[in-house]
Amino acid sequence: MVSRYKYFLENFTGQLPIGECFDLLERKFSIGGRQARMYFVDGLTDVEKCQLILNFMLDIKPEQLRGVESSQTFIEGFFPYIAAEVVEDIDTAVKKMYSGLVAILVDGLDSIIIADTRQYPQRGVEEPSKEQTLRGAKDGFTENFMSNLGLIRRRIRDNRLIFRHHIVGEKSKTDVGVAYMKGVCDEKLLARVEKGLEDIVVDSISLSDQSIVEQLEKALYKSGNNNVFSALNPFPKVRYTQRPDIVAAHLTEGKIAIITDNSPTVLLLPVGLFDFSQDIDDYYFPLLTGNYLRLLRIINMVLILFVTPIYLLISEEYIEPPFSMDFIVPRDSYALPIFWQFILLELAIDGLKLASLNTPESLGMSLSVIGALILGDFSVDSGWFIPQTILVMAVVALASFTQPSIELSYGIKFMRIIMLTGAYLAGLPGLAAGAAVSLLIIACTKTISGQSYLYPLIPFNKYSLKKLLFRTSR
Repeated sequence: MVSRYKYFLENFTGQLPIGECFDLLERKFSIGGRQARMYFVDGLTDVEKCQLILNFMLDIKPEQLRGVESSQTFIEGFFPYIAAEVVEDIDTAVKKMYSGLVAILVDGLDSIIIADTRQYPQRGVEEPSKEQTLRGAKDGFTENFMSNLGLIRRRIRDNRLIFRHHIVGEKSKTDVGVAYMKGVCDEKLLARVEKGLEDIVVDSISLSDQSIVEQLEKALYKSGNNNVFSALNPFPKVRYTQRPDIVAAHLTEGKIAIITDNSPTVLLLPVGLFDFSQDIDDYYFPLLTGNYLRLLRIINMVLILFVTPIYLLISEEYIEPPFSMDFIVPRDSYALPIFWQFILLELAIDGLKLASLNTPESLGMSLSVIGALILGDFSVDSGWFIPQTILVMAVVALASFTQPSIELSYGIKFMRIIMLTGAYLAGLPGLAAGAAVSLLIIACTKTISGQSYLYPLIPFNKYSLKKLLFRTSR
């Protein structure tokens, strides 16, 4: 009968690319006269912890191990390291080793010993650049899975806060955590989300958060919890955030958070349209100021949706300028129709956004100068645009930055273009038709939980709607 040690050498060690992959290390040594081997990944493992473990085991005498054949007994009596466990399944041991843990084989023992000595490369816990706040905490999630869990646990010191662990991706084997408040969240939705994560069959989720969302939607669609418009629907089904305080607040309200290793972004679900009216600054200011900021954000959402199609109708004299504002009506001739000016400006603004993301900081000023030239006096003097359309699109671009969700901003943009196209083709009835199509798309949208995207307006829930539209004392 082959000993367990030889079995592990053949089936565990035999599948590892020892000597072929330079960051995968094997250390041979002797414990109390028994052969032993240690395996770990250089770069993911704390070498100092490995050295301490090695020192402990090298001090064990042969007489101490006499009769010891159980790995669990060995850990309890001779392995003074807190984060240790025994594993019999070889595939599980390989996954843990590639996650930064140390695998130890000892002759005469019946299982593989796993010690958690992970030390992942990571950046500092800094405030996210996209979600900065004037007051409040200045920390943010990083790419370190366990650190992100700690940032949430630090804010919710409650037994009801539960973290569930999943591994997703046949090749990447990415750690994915599901966080929720037991007894507060929707248990049926939680079961569907966890079942969806288990059913995900994909080689890798190297792009992490968005890959998780897409695969999770596919898995839930199979069980009838998604709608046929999902692939073409621009409205986000989850909320993305890099702030631990936002995640903690939503968890206490009953939402579910999905934390993915190698990503500083946490997913919150389920969310509807009105959930995006909230922002963290609302709660770091007094009640009156917080309500003012939320009201301003809602007004801006409506403004960026209707301002360009309404201006097109005003310029084409379908409707009269409001409050006798005749100066906004173009008097001089222009080369391009107003509609095409807005379309080109929409593309130009998005192009400048993409350019700013890919521009080194040292060249940021140059990009600003070029953008000002393209959308400034030069574009007007050349006859392509008129000052009024540039002013309107500048207002739209600035107002869109008040929305905390980039994904929702693009959803509103696509609806605005639909209404703008309707107004261009058929005037005021076209605008009404475009608005009806946009409303129909939103009404047909379902959250991941299967609720209406317009909840708590449809179906109507007075208390929940009031809480989302107005900043209340918590």
